[in-house]
Amino acid sequence: MLAHPNTGLPFDSPVRPGSGWPGDPATPRTPVAGDAATVATLAAQVESIGELDALSSVCRACPRLVTWREDVARVKRRAFADQPYWGRPVPGWGAERPRLLIVGLAPAAHGANRTGRMFTGDRSGDQLYAALHRAGLVNQPTSVDAADGLRANQIRIVAPVRCAPPANAPTPAERDTCWPWLEAEWRLVRQQVRVVVALGGFGWQIALRMAGASGAPAQRKPRFGHGAVAELGSGVRLLGCYHPSQQNMFTGRLTPTMLDDIFTDARKQAGIR
Repeated sequence: MLAHPNTGLPFDSPVRPGSGWPGDPATPRTPVAGDAATVATLAAQVESIGELDALSSVCRACPRLVTWREDVARVKRRAFADQPYWGRPVPGWGAERPRLLIVGLAPAAHGANRTGRMFTGDRSGDQLYAALHRAGLVNQPTSVDAADGLRANQIRIVAPVRCAPPANAPTPAERDTCWPWLEAEWRLVRQQVRVVVALGGFGWQIALRMAGASGAPAQRKPRFGHGAVAELGSGVRLLGCYHPSQQNMFTGRLTPTMLDDIFTDARKQAGIR
């Protein structure tokens, strides 16, 4: 369980920048984007992953998402009532110079919105990190909280929407407002990335949009499917993977073996040792 490093007591409100949360990239002086125009301006000026993580982690440009993520952090789920909640936008996680980029959807209300790390603290993350560990892409099979010692092997996990949305459904306007953060992230890592894995159809469309934003669009608009492949240009390959959601895993639409096949292939194609 994470608690305030000075008092040892659980937080009863979203984490404030500079309060000592493990790995918090922001400080009380980090500029806060309060609207879409400011997001676009700040994202365009970003020069490093660390700077991007800090700026995106304090964004308040979408009022509905701000209210939702912070209400969840205060009310909490009963199972986590004694734990602090991050309650802020969740930045990308992993290597700053990745060869493999994994594109998800948005933080889960009681997963990444609680722990502050992508795909951490929920059942989707349990499946994803276990598969990444079996493929040799992370150092341990579990991802529990931001202080658990998880390390990435030349991979980075990102999401096109960085706040937990109500009903897991951001609006088109919210997706557009958040887009410049991902566009900046792709600009900073695209020279190293050799493979992109899209988790789900929305992640697939976002990956194709990223490629277009970089000036190297795919030659055609291929359809998403598990195991689908598309060439994004400049030697980057896109692989489709069903999202490791609880529903997909429970129904057998996606199995651990299917995940293993995707990430074993992704590691090989990315040239990760």
